[in-house]
Amino acid sequence: MYEFLGFSLALATLLALNAAASAVAVVCWRLMPRAASQWSSRSQAEILFILRISPPALALISVAFFLVPSYLSYEPYATSEVVSKKLAALAMISVVGVAFAVSRAFRSWFATRALQRKWLRTADRIALSGIDIPAFRIVHSFPIIAVVGTLKPRLFIAERVLQSLSAEELAAAIAHECGHLAARDNFKRALLRACRDLLLMVPCGRALDRAWAETAECAADEFAAQSSAATALNLASALVRIAKMVPPGASATLPLAAFLVGVDETRGVKARVRRLIEIASNDYRRVGEPPLTKALPAIIFCSFLVLGVIVASNAHVLVIVHSAVEHVVSLLS
Repeated sequence: MYEFLGFSLALATLLALNAAASAVAVVCWRLMPRAASQWSSRSQAEILFILRISPPALALISVAFFLVPSYLSYEPYATSEVVSKKLAALAMISVVGVAFAVSRAFRSWFATRALQRKWLRTADRIALSGIDIPAFRIVHSFPIIAVVGTLKPRLFIAERVLQSLSAEELAAAIAHECGHLAARDNFKRALLRACRDLLLMVPCGRALDRAWAETAECAADEFAAQSSAATALNLASALVRIAKMVPPGASATLPLAAFLVGVDETRGVKARVRRLIEIASNDYRRVGEPPLTKALPAIIFCSFLVLGVIVASNAHVLVIVHSAVEHVVSLLS
């Protein structure tokens, strides 16, 4: 019973903390629209990414550094406490949520890998300036121009896109994809999918994911547009051309890829084009994001770990945590 109780408590705590922290993250983003409007799109994307992955990270750190040590240190092995039906139900919901998240992440990875292999069988390697990853031309009904993969990214471009875009428009589109590569957006997309759980049944969870995807696209647009006003206008023209080539009702279905115009992007093309025209009109130049912006997710995660280790090393804190756990078990019994 000792092991079963500890396992159930860990799972239930993971679920409760993740749900509570996710709700706080959504509220934080809803309260920041005015301040966020003054930030660059890349800064907004990084903040959204942090808000999305912080809840599961905080939950995992709390369970690993606080709950588990306090339980092992202060819970008698011959405990008389039992796993109540309420606690068991919470633990089961947590197990299902984790299983769904892991399953979704693996399905996305395998689906992307399988489709990438399918494309490579009929693809032609092409040489493109301005990008240092392998580029391939494929025949596809969807006007694909996308960086696919996380560890070994490749650029795939549909033949109809190559035939339709001018050299300047193609260069601007490639610069946009370089923005995704510089920001490691595919890796972040994979982490976001792995962090998904049952909370996504609540619309606010989906809203954060959509907000990050849209902001990441705008950030890649700004990355491309920083070179010159002409590049901004050429990218706007490329977006319009590609959006017009999207077949009615069709969508790009590759999960771990950064599309120039993807699944949800056709609705945002007008806004992106307006933004690019505004950038060109103002002769926009971005000196570059502060180094801290790119490192912010890693800094915050490391801060969580260090703070967790420091606080959890205090025996008094573990006693308080164990007392709180005892109270929760009593309430759920």
